[in-house]
Amino acid sequence: MFLSRAIASPVPAADLTRRQDYGDNVGGAATFYGGNVQGGMCSFSGYTLPPGIRGTALSSNNWENAANCGACVNVKGPKGETIKAMIVDQCPSCAKNQLDLFQGAFTEIANKSAGKVGISWEFVPCGVSGPIKLKNKEGTSKYWFSMQVLNSNFAIDSMQVSTDGGKTWQKTQRAEYNYFENDSGFGTDTVDVKVTSSNGKSIVTKNVKVSGSSSQEADSNF
Repeated sequence: MFLSRAIASPVPAADLTRRQDYGDNVGGAATFYGGNVQGGMCSFSGYTLPPGIRGTALSSNNWENAANCGACVNVKGPKGETIKAMIVDQCPSCAKNQLDLFQGAFTEIANKSAGKVGISWEFVPCGVSGPIKLKNKEGTSKYWFSMQVLNSNFAIDSMQVSTDGGKTWQKTQRAEYNYFENDSGFGTDTVDVKVTSSNGKSIVTKNVKVSGSSSQEADSNF
């Protein structure tokens, strides 16, 4: 992460003692680094950023146990330009409300030589045209459940699993590396999965295989 000797005055910030809502404009800072989609803290291995969307790491002070992974933000910097970036990584050394942008994204909104600049940013829908994707973590089985959501237009709030055709739903726990897990699994090779996003809407995908590193697309997006 590149730090400079000075920082432009940030836009007045909202008090983020709660989770930030979509449309809340926040004042903060931006730095840059080389970027890391595949090995970032959001565990997006094998994922390619959609066209027109840049990448960024988010301060650990805004991490919310990976709840913001995959969410998109509009970022405006000193040049007056606004870019859209997806949160794919964590920045442990960043202050609250700070973004550590991929270098190419940073230079679109500020001069590289500045190193660190004041910005304003807000959560926005990603605008992805394709459906969400469910991906099992390596080692997943009917005895240990670990699944993540990719390609969502909104941040993911929860994942529930049904083994009885949707009559009842069981909770999963989100890990800080962006997988929803159940340590004892669900005892079956296929499950129904209900994903709920931060906009309150849910998508149910039937007969999802529970096997290591496999993936399945849903029928829609949020």
